[in-house]
Amino acid sequence: MPIFIKTSSDIRKMRLVGKCVANVLAMIECYVQPGISTAELDRICSDYIINKQSAVSATLGYRGFPGSICTSVNEVVCHGIPSSKTILNEGDIVNIDVAIIKYGFYADTSKMFFVGTVSPLAQRLCKVTQDSLYLAISMVKPGMRLRLLGKAIQEFVEKQEFSIVKEYCGHGIGRNFHEEPHVFHHDTDDNGVRLTPGMVLTIEPMVNIGNSHTYTLSDGWTVKTKDHSLSAQYEHTIVITNTGCEIITARSE
Repeated sequence: MPIFIKTSSDIRKMRLVGKCVANVLAMIECYVQPGISTAELDRICSDYIINKQSAVSATLGYRGFPGSICTSVNEVVCHGIPSSKTILNEGDIVNIDVAIIKYGFYADTSKMFFVGTVSPLAQRLCKVTQDSLYLAISMVKPGMRLRLLGKAIQEFVEKQEFSIVKEYCGHGIGRNFHEEPHVFHHDTDDNGVRLTPGMVLTIEPMVNIGNSHTYTLSDGWTVKTKDHSLSAQYEHTIVITNTGCEIITARSE
């Protein structure tokens, strides 16, 4: 599949979609409290996406995924399925990943939430993960090799004595949920891809306290750390510009 370069009209629409998806994460924050189920968080987000934003969840039904959002708690790396049986407890950390479709385009973003007071180690994990994302974003400029972003993320994370998950990556995004190129968060072959104005992609590093190994549950979606250590992820959708990039899923925070 080719790498699609977006027109100025495409980017204007994607900015609007990016704002919508960012607003979902801003809206749900006050509900992330001890005692709530991840299914209830999913219900609240679904209602907001449909009735307040006149949009469609990109995850609901995607390859059979049953939720309008992904809710990945503690040792869940990504793709956590919302469930009435998963109740948030004091000290948990949870990633909420939201992608929506509107105006014929997709946007995708995620962040970590603290449930009550969390441990200093969990706080540091989340900060390092978020910092690695913004480090990569700060480096973006047209003409640079894509692999340099992954190299910088990996080096930064490992310097903090955490590990970067290598099995999952960011991606191009636009009229399709997942487009070329693959955006790896470690130093690996990028097939010679260079960043070009009009490219739109996600950067979404996943960082573990323990080692980088993961496994997938029998549900076919939920990915966990093999050593049961905590994991964190942050994600933004960005547009490559003539001078750097624009974060179209930026939140007021």
